Amino acid sequence: MPATDVDINEARDTFETNFFSIVAITKSFTPLLIAAKGLILNIGSVAAIVPYVFGSIYNASKAALHAYSQTLRLELEPYDVRVLVVITGGVKSKIARTDRVLPDNSLYLEIKGGFERRVKHSQERAMATEEYARGVVREALKPAWRQRKSMWRGHMTLTIWFVSTVLGARVFDLVLPRMFGLHRLKWLIRRRGA
Repeated sequence: MPATDVDINEARDTFETNFFSIVAITKSFTPLLIAAKGLILNIGSVAAIVPYVFGSIYNASKAALHAYSQTLRLELEPYDVRVLVVITGGVKSKIARTDRVLPDNSLYLEIKGGFERRVKHSQERAMATEEYARGVVREALKPAWRQRKSMWRGHMTLTIWFVSTVLGARVFDLVLPRMFGLHRLKWLIRRRGA
């Protein structure tokens, strides 16, 4: 949903699922992880890196998970507990199963089509779930000395990695508004004001 249309209870539920539950599980299992010199594998998202419009709460919950995981990795390293974050791109899933409808007073009704496209966007050309899982498991089973701190997996992750690390995040500010109609909305607003 657009940031200005978010239901606060749904926002809390999203953070409960994507962030606070991970914190609680990690806290509970830390003694066992230390004893086993184990691995914590958290499923992050490119949405933590990209300002993926109309998904501010999901994006923020995954950004919180990324920051938590990176800090946890440093804090548990002395105990030989590894932390791996999977920065996930498009993977076939049911993430778009819930129909999202703009409220009647939404600021974005004029670009409803762009919003509707965004709701289903992650499933366009998404990586097969089995292929995603095989790559994640392969990384998780590597010996500690060969394992990365994070891995990018799923549709569009190579492109997003390249843009965010080589070209700069400003590219997203140019591309995403055009993809989902925000540039058109800006034009409509300016035309009305003239």
